[in-house]
Amino acid sequence: MKLILDFLTRLAENNNKPWFDEHKAEYLDVKQRFDEFALRFLHGVEQFDPRVKNLGLKDITYRIYRDVRFTDDKRPYKWHMGVYVCPRGKKSGMAGYYIHLEPSTDTFFICSGLYNPTKEVVASIREDIMLNGGAFHEALQGCADFQLPWDTALKKVPRGFDGEEEYSQYLRLKSYEIYKPVTRREVLSKAFLDHALAVLRRTQPYNEILNRAFDFVNEAD
Repeated sequence: MKLILDFLTRLAENNNKPWFDEHKAEYLDVKQRFDEFALRFLHGVEQFDPRVKNLGLKDITYRIYRDVRFTDDKRPYKWHMGVYVCPRGKKSGMAGYYIHLEPSTDTFFICSGLYNPTKEVVASIREDIMLNGGAFHEALQGCADFQLPWDTALKKVPRGFDGEEEYSQYLRLKSYEIYKPVTRREVLSKAFLDHALAVLRRTQPYNEILNRAFDFVNEAD
């Protein structure tokens, strides 16, 4: 893992094509190491989430090359690496499990849940909370060391819902990912992957609720 973090740090400092081309062999070695890590992560998730099956590397990892067509930031390469394991692959729009490594900003975290879902899926999740708020709350209690994205939540319970219900504050959320920061020291530990999987295992009931809400919308379509 140290070789991966070291390369990403230097890439952040030298984010240009000549440098990358000069260090292409090193990048390919780092990519292979990260791919092996990603596959081990996938196989670990398969042990506790039966929805995750028949996925390959392209379904769970991301290209190093940035799409700079619609941004003023023209740096050509990503300076972080991530792996996202979810049913039907990373582009499915379903809830899953994510690990993020960004050493140049000392940003490391593990994440679960559903990031920035469509308005239809958000509506479905809110309906589920109104009907089964206790189950939703209990699933979150099982991973209380994770953080919800309250910073992007609505200020009030959305119109059409009862703000006096016991679990109505969850209706304010617009995104349903939960995340847990980890330290560089933890990432560099030989036990990091096993620890991450053990922690994320506790989030599986939460993901199951979100993915049932996702299924309801898509089956309706």
